[in-house]
Amino acid sequence: MKWFSSEKGFGFIAPEDGSNDLFVHHSQIQSGGGFATLNDGQAVEFEVGEGKKGPCANNVVPL
Repeated sequence: MKWFSSEKGFGFIAPEDGSNDLFVHHSQIQSGGGFATLNDGQAVEFEVGEGKKGPCANNVVPL
């Protein structure tokens, strides 16, 4: 996790393979209920999807 804003409900993931950062929306975080958030630098697993403005992270699972 590169950074995430709980106030805004989104952030960006920096993939380990060095590819471009991916947008992540809080609705894609698999947290088990409640408002989902992530911490800067936190390890996550995710799938790459296509959003309105390009590639994005889907089904994000905090590790």
